[in-house]
Amino acid sequence: MDTRWIASWTAAPMNVWGPDAPPSGFYGQTIREIARTSVAGSGVVVRFTNEHGTTPIHIEAAEIARAGEAGRLEPLSTRPLTFGGSGSAIIHPGAPLLSDPVDMIVGPLARLSVSYFSSGFIPVETHHLEAQQTAYISTPGNFVAAGEMIVQRTTTSHYLLSAIYTRAPRTARAVVCFGDSITDGYGSSIDADRRWPDVLAERLLAARGFGSVAVLNQGIGGNRLIHSRRGARALERFDRDVLSIDGVSHLIMLEGINDIVWPNTALAGPQEVVSASDIIGALQQIIARARLAGIRVMLGTILPFEGALPEFPRGGYYTGEKERLRQAVNRFIREDSRADAVVDFDAVMRDPAHPVRLLGEYDSGDHIHPNDAGYRAMAGAVDLTFLG
Repeated sequence: MDTRWIASWTAAPMNVWGPDAPPSGFYGQTIREIARTSVAGSGVVVRFTNEHGTTPIHIEAAEIARAGEAGRLEPLSTRPLTFGGSGSAIIHPGAPLLSDPVDMIVGPLARLSVSYFSSGFIPVETHHLEAQQTAYISTPGNFVAAGEMIVQRTTTSHYLLSAIYTRAPRTARAVVCFGDSITDGYGSSIDADRRWPDVLAERLLAARGFGSVAVLNQGIGGNRLIHSRRGARALERFDRDVLSIDGVSHLIMLEGINDIVWPNTALAGPQEVVSASDIIGALQQIIARARLAGIRVMLGTILPFEGALPEFPRGGYYTGEKERLRQAVNRFIREDSRADAVVDFDAVMRDPAHPVRLLGEYDSGDHIHPNDAGYRAMAGAVDLTFLG
């Protein structure tokens, strides 16, 4: 069979932002990360990242395996990762690191475990904060091949792991879901793969006539179109997180709510206030850049957020002016964007009796992020014929 390498799972690298208070790093420990792929393949390549880092990271051992429960590995499934034939490698600052191909049969929606060890210090300068997936950090020692390791702590972030590629049929292609925490899946159940791109992958697998279609989640919690803070701004990271991925045929984009919500709150000052024309201009640029690469674009309308984040200090997350801004951007998306397609997430997720609020049964509780049921409704709103 004629085959190609295609990304089957991704997590967009992001910088460390102080208020998130991530771990400073890991010393002489094994880190084990879990990921669910989207398409099947006959081999794997693992991508590590130090793209926001300032110091080299020395990996002394790494393994991939089929993931069991609670950080355990399925018996007899471990495979060593090598880099240019060596079992160790350096991830240089500002760069990724790709493993050599590993012969390993991977089924669709397979849960894989990637473990890596350094006897020195692994600083956390690049990570993916809100992974909705448990990462396991060992007591000191090299446990990369251990079926069950001694766990010192867990987090719900990704660290060095940023992509898993599989060797799939030549006709395989990818759909990138690009956005902020709502695409990243914040508010969904931990370790349950209930983000809307996860459910979309399941829909495509069950549907007929699609072949091998990877669904890649390139959401970053707190991401914005125009200003950087949590992750590089969308306009800046688009080339790396979409255009550089081989085989992308379609883009589903949902971004802009943080450009609206953050200014004049504890998260951002008045100097970061943006207008509807600012957001619209950024979306038009994303569409133009995607089209030059031959990628078809579906834009999502911005979800309602009245009552958002009531526990945060200073307030101001929802105002009448911000709601008018959201409505103006959504009018553009529905009527004037000239995207190849629109998915009206707002219409699906709003409360018909109070349309500036999320429907209660879809609300995770903070009035801005959906719960599992809400993410399932979002995935169900995507017209699969657009992805054909």
